[in-house]
Amino acid sequence: MEIWDLYDVNDERTGETWERIPGNYNKIPDGRYHMVCDILVQHTDGTYLLTKRHPEKDVYPGYWEASAGGSALSGESPIDCAKRELFEETGIKADEFIFISHTRREMSHSMFYSYLVITDCPKDSIVLQEGETTEYKWVDRAGLIEYLDSDLAIKTHNDRYKEFYDKLRREE
Repeated sequence: MEIWDLYDVNDERTGETWERIPGNYNKIPDGRYHMVCDILVQHTDGTYLLTKRHPEKDVYPGYWEASAGGSALSGESPIDCAKRELFEETGIKADEFIFISHTRREMSHSMFYSYLVITDCPKDSIVLQEGETTEYKWVDRAGLIEYLDSDLAIKTHNDRYKEFYDKLRREE
């Protein structure tokens, strides 16, 4: 069972909680949000980690994504959530997270904390979380941009990293 804290429009915990049941995020009351953290992973050699979402996920099944991440459990801070989700979904342990953005999505009643992690982990050491992801690959900057421009990219995710991605595009 997964329990989320609910937050108000000012990012303050309301004292209310929500039990996650697949697909019920859209039943969270208006004006309430659950916290989600996502982490873009860059290797020290300049490549980026892409993972393929499990085909039975309730949101974007089978899509490739340029992040690890998920919902915060009750009591977690954004960084605690990011550390846990990164490790659960990739096996990567990190302590330094570079803040990218904080956004809100009304449709999913979500507030997102987006981070970048730069790692020197062995590239073949990625451990996929059963039920979450089915494949991974490392892509260079050009491969990341190609992914971002494809129909297989998760556009709402790209929006959260827009400034970062725009900077990458300018470096071409």
